Amino acid sequence: MSDSVALERLPGELWWGGAVADGDDMPYDSRFGRDLSIWLGDNQGSPLLLSSLGRHVWCDDPISFSFEGNLLRVTSAGGPVVVGSGGSSLRDAFRAASTAYFPATGTSPDPRMFTTPQYNTWIELVYDQTQQRILDYAHAIIDNGYPPGVLMIDDNWQEDYGVWNFHPARFPDPHTLINQLHDLGFTIMLWTCPFISPDSPTFRTLEHHQLLLRDHTGTTAIRRWWNGYSALLDLTNPHTTTWLHHQLTNLQTRYRIDGFKFDAGDPRFYRDTDQPHTPTTPNQHTQTWADIGLNYPLNEYRACWKHAGQPLAQRQTDLDPTWSRLGLGSIVAWGIAQGLLGYAFNCPDMIGGGLASQFELVSYVADSERFVRWAQAAALFPMMQFSLAPWRVLTESENAIVREAISIRERLAPYLCGLVEHAATTGEPILRSMEYVFPHQGYARITDQFMLGNDILVAPVLEKVRAPAPSLFRQASGNGTTRRFSPGQRSSRSMPPWSRCPGSSA
Repeated sequence: MSDSVALERLPGELWWGGAVADGDDMPYDSRFGRDLSIWLGDNQGSPLLLSSLGRHVWCDDPISFSFEGNLLRVTSAGGPVVVGSGGSSLRDAFRAASTAYFPATGTSPDPRMFTTPQYNTWIELVYDQTQQRILDYAHAIIDNGYPPGVLMIDDNWQEDYGVWNFHPARFPDPHTLINQLHDLGFTIMLWTCPFISPDSPTFRTLEHHQLLLRDHTGTTAIRRWWNGYSALLDLTNPHTTTWLHHQLTNLQTRYRIDGFKFDAGDPRFYRDTDQPHTPTTPNQHTQTWADIGLNYPLNEYRACWKHAGQPLAQRQTDLDPTWSRLGLGSIVAWGIAQGLLGYAFNCPDMIGGGLASQFELVSYVADSERFVRWAQAAALFPMMQFSLAPWRVLTESENAIVREAISIRERLAPYLCGLVEHAATTGEPILRSMEYVFPHQGYARITDQFMLGNDILVAPVLEKVRAPAPSLFRQASGNGTTRRFSPGQRSSRSMPPWSRCPGSSA
């Protein structure tokens, strides 16, 4: 079954949706097209399009869409493609689609994801995750004046992929480590993935019980990913999910682990010709991986499909340590796209960039101004996450500016928690585009600033200004209802007149 529709674009109508990694191109114009069954950009996606004039497009299956002159064409190999209207604005379109197709659950991820900074060990340690180095990193956070928060222990803490026990050589006493980290005030998450190292005892056991994905020949699929070649869990099999939950709950019970970072699971690791327990598309495999996290309030995902409205923390994909697109220049546009696709509990990539391979290049030069600007912008996202150690790349005066960003975030915690609760109840974005809050005022194409709820306009500096970073945020009052937090300099783009800012906190 397939379906196709062609919509004539209304005068002045603009569109958003599809894949978060296309956020830089939103709102779309007549030159854009995307097939969501082929590419999600290693990030969140949804078969959803939203119009600035209140219309929406939805399909239960991946869609392909393109703008051809004044026409928007949408096709699906599944079907049907549904066109609806909920009013006359982008916000109306989102609310109508959310209510109909991905209603909020009333719950959110663990509040600690929002009220404290997150620290991920990836960029600092990469694959050299050891008990002592992780403890040293945690102590350095506190010794340098940063508050404890959520500490994510990343890849290679485990014995092997699929063997979810602490590696005995690198972690001789994990009980003591976790107790020490908790005593320091940290909440602990562990990295995990849906891959299984081949030719291991775990692999042989799972293969014997038919818990691994099979390829088109009916034999166990072995796929190349960024860490080599591995088998994949067949999460369409309920026995597989039972096995995985047992591994994770054992870690929680045995070591007092608080939650998990669920990495990988991208559609590109699956094939339409695979033979899973239950017939499933590559995008649906990504969906089954995200279903696992619904059992753990403290969670994080990067790749997701059709989990809008769900209580899952969603980080942007690994970005380059640059000022440009696919670096700092993309985090606001992508954050806006996350919210409009229903992923309200969103986080930019690790402050300073999370693509580890770029930090290893001979050409890489640490840019302290960029790091500070990244931290300033992230501080007013729903979540913020460090990895590269600020104290290692910044001067003390620059560190003070970053700590000030965290301090402002802490002062805004009650307001932010209110937005989290509102998102859990209504599904509405926490981080919102200008068009969402100020419809039809000419702000639709602004992607270098955003609204935090309806009351706070955040205008971060996303371009190098070749000057020392000033005191972090200026606060200005217009009609007494809206506050503007602007790191250093105003955006060069048009700003809304403050007299029009609404007073609602929703």
